[in-house]
Amino acid sequence: MMKNPLFSAVGAAAYITLVASVMFYVPKFVGKTETIVVPIAVLCLFVLSAAVMGYLFFFQPFQLYMDNKKEEAVSVFLKTLGVFALITACIFAGLIFFGQGVY
Repeated sequence: MMKNPLFSAVGAAAYITLVASVMFYVPKFVGKTETIVVPIAVLCLFVLSAAVMGYLFFFQPFQLYMDNKKEEAVSVFLKTLGVFALITACIFAGLIFFGQGVY
């Protein structure tokens, strides 16, 4: 993983887009299902998402911190968080200015 916070933030946004797309489109193809598998799948997705986001946001700063580069670690983390905040703000701005977005 590179020390570029842009890649981590964009990767997180891409992963979220993928997960949201799957959650939006799969029920349209599968139909309504009342089974124990659905809550199991949702919890597995939650744990997977926590792991992916943890990797994208914390792995590189943690490595830097462990290499005794504490200031750089904090900087990389805050820059990643800042870029992701900008991406999130753009998504909300798109919702506000263009309605409900793309279908």
